[in-house]
Amino acid sequence: MYSTDSLHAGVVEVIVGQDARCRFTSIQNWAKDIYNLATKRAIARRGALMEWIGGNMGSHVTMGYPSVHLSEPGARAEILSLSLAGSGQHQDAGTKILHAAENTTSQVVSKSISRGGGRSTFRSQIQVQRGAAGSKSHVVCDSLILDPHSRCDTYPELDVAELDAEVSHEATVSKIAREKLFYLMCRGISESEASEMIVSGFVEPLAKELPLCYAQQLNELIRLQMNAAVG
Repeated sequence: MYSTDSLHAGVVEVIVGQDARCRFTSIQNWAKDIYNLATKRAIARRGALMEWIGGNMGSHVTMGYPSVHLSEPGARAEILSLSLAGSGQHQDAGTKILHAAENTTSQVVSKSISRGGGRSTFRSQIQVQRGAAGSKSHVVCDSLILDPHSRCDTYPELDVAELDAEVSHEATVSKIAREKLFYLMCRGISESEASEMIVSGFVEPLAKELPLCYAQQLNELIRLQMNAAVG
């Protein structure tokens, strides 16, 4: 914690050459009085693959929208993110992908958890330019709200100028079902442990893509957050 509100403004720029693959992974757990503004952008050449994998746990406000410019045929983008917003936090995250060439593909999976009055926001902008025939994009946004005081918002934007393209977006909002808690607690598991297990299952698609050391840190951060939420 700092004595006054502070700002982190980071910039990451990646150029992925022909038929190359780049995976950039980051987990941020800034102090609760940090404003985190993250700029991440990439260009993918012919046949290249760019992967952004990220987790937002800390900070007072986070604004980060990793982008990929699919500039040549066959380029691909995959984005997987997790946001956990607690009391006094606003995790504002998303993505921007530009399909500027033929047969380019993108896949976005975003998961968010809101608790203790926290707010999670997902913003996505998918653009398919005229002439980018055969482009495909699929965006999935799943949100988990742990109490009635928290909030989640989704703002998708699809801008398609090419007839021969497939673009889709789906979003779900759910909460921890009392039936699931009851089922686990009937087997001798405490409420906090049961909640942790359910949340761990929710974030498993992200955790399995992380290096082992990152996955362990992520699970520990979620456990600490859940303990604070349950008390």
